[in-house]
Amino acid sequence: MHIAPLAATPALIDVLAGLLADVVAQGGSVGFMHPLALAEARLFWGRALQAAADGQRIVFGAFEDDQLVATVSLLLDCPPNQAHRAEIAKMMTLPRCRGRGIAAALLRAAEAAAVARGKTLLVLDTASEGGAAGLYEKHGFTLTGEIPDYALKPHGGLTGTLLYWKRIGKQGA
Repeated sequence: MHIAPLAATPALIDVLAGLLADVVAQGGSVGFMHPLALAEARLFWGRALQAAADGQRIVFGAFEDDQLVATVSLLLDCPPNQAHRAEIAKMMTLPRCRGRGIAAALLRAAEAAAVARGKTLLVLDTASEGGAAGLYEKHGFTLTGEIPDYALKPHGGLTGTLLYWKRIGKQGA
């Protein structure tokens, strides 16, 4: 497995769209409802990768045998009074590839990139039901609390979200 920042190409956007649609179909709470049209998924990834090209985020991909199997985004575009922090978002792993340490490797890559950019705080949220709370807690994130009924689940119904933070870099040492 190798991890690399992603840049937009039509072929990569198609692969990312398929990953997003697959994760949503399996119930992943990543901001979209099922069924997710591939055109909508392509539009999302086109915008996300443009934001990466503009320096507002970094989109990391995890590859096995040159196949994209997971992704995470590090959101860098914060207001001036929050320039010290970044946000982990859109952690997605193909369902058949879960439980193999891929998400943990992506999380480490995102954290290292944040530290390299002088960030001292990471924040994230994950669904209360079916989210990755265990992964984040294992990697040193602290649970702040839960917001109930925060979002619709991809197949309907409401789920809360868990809010996490982690000090990194100089302040995190």
